[in-house]
Amino acid sequence: MSTPYTVRVAEDPADREACFAVRKEVFVVEQGVAQDIEYDAYDAVAVHVLAVREDGVPLGTGRLLYGAAAAAKTGGDASVGSLGRLAVARSARGLGVGAALVRAVEEAARARGLAAVDLHAQTHALRFYERLGYEAYGPEFPDAGIAHRAMRRVL
Repeated sequence: MSTPYTVRVAEDPADREACFAVRKEVFVVEQGVAQDIEYDAYDAVAVHVLAVREDGVPLGTGRLLYGAAAAAKTGGDASVGSLGRLAVARSARGLGVGAALVRAVEEAARARGLAAVDLHAQTHALRFYERLGYEAYGPEFPDAGIAHRAMRRVL
């Protein structure tokens, strides 16, 4: 059984709060990431995307950093954006929400003239991103105590 949902850019404060609520549920509560490192100054300048069930319940979120905000994560290449904070509520996993969010971030990147998107994937999610066309590069590294790998997809 599928759950109808839409994915959109988070435009107003209520949308952003919904994004932050999903991130808290997934990263802070489920994965034990400290709340003070989950939210950062980049949230104010990022493009946030939000998946919402028909009845308004938030199902997932992700964000795109670009320009100066992405530089530290992309090796300083201004043509590359950074996808991050991708989170899908436990109740929505397996419905295609994560892939739809990734594609929405990529569309936002294209709209800003970017040529590629980088991300730092938790190692358990590597296959998910590989199925969406991302390629891992560089060594494994810890972030918030969780093993990650850098990945990139040329748009």
